[in-house]
Amino acid sequence: MDSHRRERFAQSSTSNEVDMSLGIETLLEELVCGDDSRAEFAAIQLAEYGESVEPAVRRTLESEEPDTRWWAMRTLAQMNQPPSELLLRSLTDTSAEVQQCAILAICHHPVESAVPELLNIIAKTESLTCHLAASALISIGNGSIPELLTVFPNLTDIARIEAMRAIACIEDPRAIPVLMAGLDEDSIMINHWAEEGLERLGLGMVYLKPE
Repeated sequence: MDSHRRERFAQSSTSNEVDMSLGIETLLEELVCGDDSRAEFAAIQLAEYGESVEPAVRRTLESEEPDTRWWAMRTLAQMNQPPSELLLRSLTDTSAEVQQCAILAICHHPVESAVPELLNIIAKTESLTCHLAASALISIGNGSIPELLTVFPNLTDIARIEAMRAIACIEDPRAIPVLMAGLDEDSIMINHWAEEGLERLGLGMVYLKPE
């Protein structure tokens, strides 16, 4: 996903009101017009329709064009309560950009049932998608911890670091043994997040070894 599109998730909408003079079909045409500014406006407007626009968005998600599916997911991310099954479906999209968009949507609309697939993504994907998936697990919170702790011993490299980041940032006491063990690993980043996690739990001074 390019940086301009990622920034859309960090910016608040410029309008919270739907322009009822623009019908759903017209907005759908704008959504796939190829102009990002017009498509973004259409996504915001479509999202304001809520449940009434879900059938149209579902159809758009079936498109063979990854860019069209991306904008459908962008619309779902903008909704107050997007259908969780659509967010989950796009986690396995063949397009990395659509997959990343779905992960970002889950960051804004945490879905605990997404945890298994997010962990699968962490284990198997490149660094950016892996990082986003870990952030989504953090957004889900304590519900992520049991499975995170289960898979953590089998992870390696960047996946292991991102998983430890998630464990540290969720601040769940059940993770204390894993955080303590992380202090003894060879990875500087694992050490960093293990220390961070213990500090967040108020245990840094207790468990950090003296030099």
